[in-house]
Amino acid sequence: VRLVESGGGLVQPGGSLRLSCTTSGIIFSIYAMGWYRQAPGKQRELVAHISSGGRTNYTDSVTGRFTISRDNAKNTVYLQMNSLKPDDTAVYYCRAYYSDYAPQIYWGQGTRVTVSS
Repeated sequence: VRLVESGGGLVQPGGSLRLSCTTSGIIFSIYAMGWYRQAPGKQRELVAHISSGGRTNYTDSVTGRFTISRDNAKNTVYLQMNSLKPDDTAVYYCRAYYSDYAPQIYWGQGTRVTVSS
């Protein structure tokens, strides 16, 4: 199983980035997908989540600015990030989750996002 994030980088405040997480080795369409982030010195936190059926939810601090989406044909989940703020600086990770008899959880290696002028 592999989850590979891409799209991170350095952006000025107010700018935009789109993160991608491409998966392999799982039946992507049945997995719920999430984007998490971890800032220096802080715990990893959930940023956005999308169910296998496409239902989404967001942490309050990104609501209205970030959009999570998925393309089951490409086995990929996206995070469109607009109006970026310095507080959005973190390493962003994607997570795949499926639970049947036992939870199956997989993480990517992370992509760094730095918001700075």
